[in-house]
Amino acid sequence: MSNPRPLQEERYDMSGARLALTLCVTKAREGSEADLDALERMFQQLGFESTVKRDPTAQQFQEELEKFQQTIDAWKDPVSCAFVVLMAHGDEGVLKGEDEEMVKLEDLFEVLNNKNCKALRAKPKVYIVQACRGEHRDLGETVGEDQVMMITRDSPQTIPTYTDTLHVYSTVEGYIAYRHDQEGSCFIQTLTDVFMNRTGPILELLTEVTRMAEAELFQEGKARKVNPEIQSTLRKRLYLQ
Repeated sequence: MSNPRPLQEERYDMSGARLALTLCVTKAREGSEADLDALERMFQQLGFESTVKRDPTAQQFQEELEKFQQTIDAWKDPVSCAFVVLMAHGDEGVLKGEDEEMVKLEDLFEVLNNKNCKALRAKPKVYIVQACRGEHRDLGETVGEDQVMMITRDSPQTIPTYTDTLHVYSTVEGYIAYRHDQEGSCFIQTLTDVFMNRTGPILELLTEVTRMAEAELFQEGKARKVNPEIQSTLRKRLYLQ
């Protein structure tokens, strides 16, 4: 019996344009400016054309994403990748705009999918969400010591609607996300530090970001734990450096 051939590493082609959009509600979210500064430095270092919109209403979250999609589809050169950073107060599945109205994350994510954004079809779309996803607070627990493609020659190659997408949340479903009044959020600060100073495929870098779970945060005089959550439908390795 012959040994199976090793899988060949497939990478996303990152030779084209890289575009980023950040939508951030700063109202009643002290420390947001520190996060925006860190993201600006990261996008500049990684070669992204970056746009920032502060204090969008719920409707403007949707409108700015749709404008971003139109910009991408109209871009004069090939586009390799898009990042969308969403920062606001929130709950599970929703973000709160500057006007206190809610917008569904599902509606925002759909704007750049393979159906609605042709220029990003089969290309990586990365969403970074810094927002609460519920009201639970994690006190932590003590740790003891102790791609398959089936395509016939006669059929056209198609792609599912929701592939090549990466969702990176600052916290898991149902839990609060934390932010320091001056230093910004541990999540954004850790993510930008890792992306700027380490190399490797993005999912490996995000494994390093989740190590922020080792840190202890204090709120209301009590120690809290928090860890990001990563949801991926990427089909290839994505290298940013």
